[in-house]
Amino acid sequence: MSNPAPRVSTKAVLFASLWLSMGAWAQAAPPEPAPATQAPREPDVPAETKPKPPPSPGVIITAAPGKGFTVATDDGKYSATVRARFQMRETVTGQDVEGAPRKWTQEQNVRSVRLFLLGNVLNPDLKYTLQLAFGGNDFEAGSSSPIFDAWVEYTAVRDLNVRVGQFFVPFDRARTIRESSLQFVDRPLVIGELTLDRDMGVMLSSNDFLGVRGLLSYNLGFFGGEGRNRFGASTPGLLYVARFAVRPFGPFDDDVEGDLQRLPKPRLMVGVAGAYNQKTNRQRSTTGTTFTLGTFDYVHADVDAVFKYRGLSMLAEVLYRDGSPSFRDGTVNGQPVREWSRSGWGYVVQAGYMLTSKFEATGRFDVQRVDSDSDPALITQVDQQGRELGAGLNLYLNGHAFKFQGDYAYQFGRTGPARHLVRLQLDASF
Repeated sequence: MSNPAPRVSTKAVLFASLWLSMGAWAQAAPPEPAPATQAPREPDVPAETKPKPPPSPGVIITAAPGKGFTVATDDGKYSATVRARFQMRETVTGQDVEGAPRKWTQEQNVRSVRLFLLGNVLNPDLKYTLQLAFGGNDFEAGSSSPIFDAWVEYTAVRDLNVRVGQFFVPFDRARTIRESSLQFVDRPLVIGELTLDRDMGVMLSSNDFLGVRGLLSYNLGFFGGEGRNRFGASTPGLLYVARFAVRPFGPFDDDVEGDLQRLPKPRLMVGVAGAYNQKTNRQRSTTGTTFTLGTFDYVHADVDAVFKYRGLSMLAEVLYRDGSPSFRDGTVNGQPVREWSRSGWGYVVQAGYMLTSKFEATGRFDVQRVDSDSDPALITQVDQQGRELGAGLNLYLNGHAFKFQGDYAYQFGRTGPARHLVRLQLDASF
């Protein structure tokens, strides 16, 4: 009897057929492409030898009472400081009236409001200053511009600093001391009449001329001659100014009144200045009424001194001005008119003493003189109130940056009624 043939399951047959088909497909499939050729690898470079982009300058922000806010780059190439200041004043005036009781008036006002922007750009030696004024007393008649200072200055060369713009004419010390640094509520009468004010021009200067430890300084200036914020064409003519100063004991803060530091060493500055204003159309050279009949030439001269020692401070100054010609005749709207120049001289002596580190007592005396061929209005003004005697008391809470001031002034002359001024003021810088 023969053995039966083995049985093959349907599943086994299907599995074998699938296996044979996959093997045939694998043999017929094209070979995989060869991998692409890779670029050669750069050699490793140590991190410390790789070039690095220049770092961006950092920004430093600082602030201090009375000095405002300053934004500066740590490389010194740029800085900007914003600062504000105002004066609030109470004035009581007593006017003597012949044969009648003294007449009293009072006035309260925000005397000055100032906004400052100052700093440097591109490098520490290229400096700029902008000062805007918004107080009722800050505007000149005939000009609505709020610009007081607007200048740039390059100070890289010790003996030849260059400034361009509108700023104080470098003439007498009692005027170029800023309003925020005064011992009295206001400047002497003689300064208001005989000084030179801000103007547009170019100045060459050095605070350490020849490099002799700050003993010598000079200022040379060329200005328009009509004062600040003047617009419109005028007769060609310039204001030429020269000032020289010596400080035999070394440099110090002679552009600030008072001796708040009370240093135990003497400090002295003696200065001389001269100016020639050619063909100006202003009554007081760079300020005052604008002439209509023509222009005048003015010659100016000044000698001043500042002394400080252990809280004692003194300022003395003599000013001179001569106008040419004395007058001009003409007609305005068909009527005869005579316009006068204003010639005269005067002096001021002022002192202060720090009673404590915060309290200061002050005194002042100033006199105006006038030439006989000068403006009759000026002659009358000087005859009636050409002299001033004053005293004051100051409380410094943050130096000149935050102070209370009170003073009394007696203004009188050889003839006419005298005037009494009592003033209280808060002067604050932020």
